[in-house]
Amino acid sequence: MRIYADNAATTRMSQAALDAMVPCLQEVYGNPSSLYGRGQEAKEILEKARAEIAAVIGAEPREITFTSGGSEADNQAIRSAAEAGKKAGKTHIISTAFEHHAVLHTLEKLRKEGFDITLLDVHEDGLVRPEEVEAAIREDTALVTVMYANNEIGTIQPVAEIGEICARHAVTFHTDAVQAVGHLPIDVKKEHIDMLSASAHKFHGPRGIGFLYARKGIRLTNLIEGGAQERGKRAGTENVPAIVGMAAALRASAEQMDAVAAVQREQRDRLIRGLSEIPHSALNGDAERRLPGNVNFCFEGIEGESLLLLLDDRGVEASSGSACTSGSLDPSHVLLAIGRVHDVAHGSLRLTLGDDITEEETDYIIQSVKDVVEYLRGFSPVWRDLVSGKAEFIL
Repeated sequence: MRIYADNAATTRMSQAALDAMVPCLQEVYGNPSSLYGRGQEAKEILEKARAEIAAVIGAEPREITFTSGGSEADNQAIRSAAEAGKKAGKTHIISTAFEHHAVLHTLEKLRKEGFDITLLDVHEDGLVRPEEVEAAIREDTALVTVMYANNEIGTIQPVAEIGEICARHAVTFHTDAVQAVGHLPIDVKKEHIDMLSASAHKFHGPRGIGFLYARKGIRLTNLIEGGAQERGKRAGTENVPAIVGMAAALRASAEQMDAVAAVQREQRDRLIRGLSEIPHSALNGDAERRLPGNVNFCFEGIEGESLLLLLDDRGVEASSGSACTSGSLDPSHVLLAIGRVHDVAHGSLRLTLGDDITEEETDYIIQSVKDVVEYLRGFSPVWRDLVSGKAEFIL
């Protein structure tokens, strides 16, 4: 049995996306900027996809700009707000300590350019407190950027409350919704979201394509100069097949969202109950306010890398954190942000379930993790010290 349980890293492209893309690769292959018939046919398909994507999140089509993915969208959103703020004499930006590195690294560059960056602490439950966001807002605050759902521990943030606070203080609000779009119902207007980033391969679309929602009236700063595509805000010939595939995948995900979430929640909670039986283990993040398919645990006395390799031998494909930092030897900055100490954070496991996860597969994952953790602890000097009393248990 092989079980893919790393859907937060990427998802298998859906048949709906593939079917939508093939005609654009073989038949409607014109450049949408061309004035002749084949080009205009591609343009029509492109704009239809834009409208479909906008409708899913409650936006207007002209508020959608296509990007190469979530990282580019994050960069453009933050850079745009920072530039607009600087022109108005506002150089303060608020975010959190457990954002994706596409956000954190962009903020660090802005810090070097003279911006004042406030990174709010994240509580043990993995949730940001709206009142702490409001308390951090100053007269010179240009932007608040808080992710919709964390990519490692899956906690869903109080985005609507944060958005309302930002709207009341006239501060631009951006959310990295890469893990949320296609999995959670989102309405950018009702939730007071000014900018939102998304990536297609997180909801069964193709890789290398995403979008940035920017509320009408927000001026975007160009990251790529060249032609006049995307209303002059993102140069380069649009990847029509990928865009159409993204729209088809998002539409299908939205239609199936409730049914898929119900299946995932049931198996997620079953998985949490099973893994909680392992001594000296702990669930990372709130048990309820988390993505339907996300389970993230720490196991004391083991290394996450060994855990992943042995699980792979048993047919369970998982991760210890973000795919973007999987090659790093450092413990997850997300786990450190919620208070896990280094030794414990090293022994982490992230399981992100597929749309059709079964009870049999869930039970197989539980038993596999139990067996591997027991095996690794059997020859771990750290575990021997803990059991003998030479060191104290943390979990």
